[in-house]
Amino acid sequence: MVVVSFARKGGAGTEFGLRLTAILCISDFRLMKRAALALLALCLAAPLVAQQAPGQIRPRPAEGREPEFKAPTIREYKPKSQLVAPEHLVPRAKFPVIDIHSHQPTPISPAEYDRVMKGMDANNLQILVNLSGSFGDRLRRGVEALTASKYKDRMVLFANINFGGSVGAGFGAKAAKQLDDDIKAGAMGLKIFKDLGMFVKKPNGDRLPVDDPELDAVWETCARNHVPVLIHIAEPPAFFEPLDYANERWLELSLYPDRRHQTGVRFEQLLAERNNLIKKHPNTTFVLAHFGWHANDLAKAGTLLDQYPNAYYDVAAVLYDFGRQPRAAHDFFVKYQDRILFGKDSYQPDEYPYYWRVFETHDEYFDYYRDYHAFWKLYGIGLPDPVLKKLYYQNALRLTPRLSKAGFPQ
Repeated sequence: MVVVSFARKGGAGTEFGLRLTAILCISDFRLMKRAALALLALCLAAPLVAQQAPGQIRPRPAEGREPEFKAPTIREYKPKSQLVAPEHLVPRAKFPVIDIHSHQPTPISPAEYDRVMKGMDANNLQILVNLSGSFGDRLRRGVEALTASKYKDRMVLFANINFGGSVGAGFGAKAAKQLDDDIKAGAMGLKIFKDLGMFVKKPNGDRLPVDDPELDAVWETCARNHVPVLIHIAEPPAFFEPLDYANERWLELSLYPDRRHQTGVRFEQLLAERNNLIKKHPNTTFVLAHFGWHANDLAKAGTLLDQYPNAYYDVAAVLYDFGRQPRAAHDFFVKYQDRILFGKDSYQPDEYPYYWRVFETHDEYFDYYRDYHAFWKLYGIGLPDPVLKKLYYQNALRLTPRLSKAGFPQ
């Protein structure tokens, strides 16, 4: 008698579970040897069983097959949906909107302002907050250009911090003094760009943490002047993950290498520093740009709002996450209706209607406007009117009290 046992392994030592045991009760040794060799050959020739997805209990019918025709690339495969579903296009927001997150030239020229205004009027945007307001003389010239324009109070500026060079002792006090002057000159808030935490350095070359005490005077200045801080910390979590085919932002990171932030700091570290900053300054209002990069994890997003009453979110450039979880997003926006502000980021007037459609309708399975952000379809979350009003303008008016209230329903 002989027992033949054979296990076949795949790459990286992954055992596919192909195991064959045979008990041969053969008296003739030569026949027994030939039978054992035949069994061994059978094991070697057997097809490998592909690693199954979680919950999969049997191989799928097409596993092991290859397409008869040349497979399309990731950018070529754009199947036309055969789904027939109601469409409710929304070219114009139902209520006037304050876009708390935009970027425009500072100072803006009359001709450029005319161009921007056409897109604003078409979309029912009443106020555009230009977060690229700069500081010092440039900010003052920007405010003067807006004041002298024919579009009174339709665009306002947030100031910025001059992080050129390194941040050493005394930087915070100087930056706070400049911010004080900028607010007096007409800035209605402070925008912090993503450089803080990833690229801003100390004099010794070390990374400056988001919650470094040297900047405390800046946040205290915003609290004293009752102006919000719209702060962009980190990038989407996928930007910090390996660039492989499991990364849902693979195409974007391949098209834009500068978005692959290999600075050594991890996503979780940046958010921990940001949260500590919010906790340290409870009297300062922080609006977290891009939903704080928590739109993909609404449980975590809610926990943050529960812990920090001075924290808010804007929805800029993360529509793809709300639109792929419509029921959860709807419930979140209703529950935290006082804590979310509308923002778009890139000013492309033809892209705003995607936001209106997601927020105002129950439409199903429609395209997102940038396929390198999201390969999936969007669904409307159908917010009720009271929630829409808070999202579109009421929350922004409350957090930025110097904004003009003209043009908004009472």
